[in-house]
Amino acid sequence: MPQTSTEDRNWIAEAVRRVEADTNRSADTHLHVVNLPGAPGIDLYLKDESVHPTGSLKHRLARSLFLYALCNGWIHRDTTVVEASSGSTAVSEAYFARLLGLPFIAVMPASTSPEKVALIEWYGGRCHFVSSAAEVYDEARRIAAERGGHYMDQFTYAERATDWRGNNNIAESIFQQMAAERHPVPSWIVVSAGTGGTSATIGRYIRYRRHPTRVLVADPEGSAFYHGWRDGASDVTVTSQSRIEGIGRPRIEPSFVGGVIDDMEQVPDAASIATMRWLSERMGRTVGASTGTNVWAALRLIERMRRAGEQGSVVTLLCDAGERYLSTYFDDSWLVEHDIDIAPYAQLLKGYDATGRLRL
Repeated sequence: MPQTSTEDRNWIAEAVRRVEADTNRSADTHLHVVNLPGAPGIDLYLKDESVHPTGSLKHRLARSLFLYALCNGWIHRDTTVVEASSGSTAVSEAYFARLLGLPFIAVMPASTSPEKVALIEWYGGRCHFVSSAAEVYDEARRIAAERGGHYMDQFTYAERATDWRGNNNIAESIFQQMAAERHPVPSWIVVSAGTGGTSATIGRYIRYRRHPTRVLVADPEGSAFYHGWRDGASDVTVTSQSRIEGIGRPRIEPSFVGGVIDDMEQVPDAASIATMRWLSERMGRTVGASTGTNVWAALRLIERMRRAGEQGSVVTLLCDAGERYLSTYFDDSWLVEHDIDIAPYAQLLKGYDATGRLRL
């Protein structure tokens, strides 16, 4: 392997400085309290990842992936960065690629929301579409090889690019922000899985710090994660495609670490979207459907805690804002087109507001 030139080392050092400087300019994300009916001993919190510069939880991942690739010597001056994504990671990676003056190509399903496509292109990235989520891996690898670029491969490297021991990762941030609450150590943290990197980071951190907190992963219908975790298998694939952008995958991704997960729940798409709309009304701002997935699973968990006479805190994630989905999940005609009936779940949530009880 040829030696790295002084000029290349200097470029990498400057690139790392730019990424770190961007981090220092960004404050930590907020932790919101969600007022719940009928559960006075249980508190629900939302870690608001939508306030990152690129508007989603994936900003943390993109930053970690770029630092990991730079420090491994995988990215150099003029390297074309390629990623397989369902949208939000590509938005964030396009941001960091522009920060470093690098060309960026996102390989995504054609069904990705137009709002995400526009953001990627606004940051200077180029979108390359495939017909299904299962095709993104090989196509991204092919494009990177063809251009002599680097395939970032979030689905492999998400769980190792983030320092799960601390270094201001999302888990450390949650526990620091919870320190003055009445139940400072969460009973549960509820997250969904796209790469599996967030659940891996949080689950490892909890064990490393010896907290009793448990992790529940909410998985949308049409995803392989739940089936693989339930059956203890890592080779599960499904032919369906998740309709909740950013989470759920057609295969068990390499970054999914089932051993740090205490429970999983499969959430119907209609429940995710109904809860997304319900929470948007309660908060006075729009949230995305992956947040709806998280909150639906959290509400069901809180109902079980209430019935068991338990008290404590539950933390989940506000992954991104709903403005990215105005033409999809917030559009009734889109729901009809995709045969999604949210009315039964909307009725359950309306009953929950009125009675403080959620039917399990």
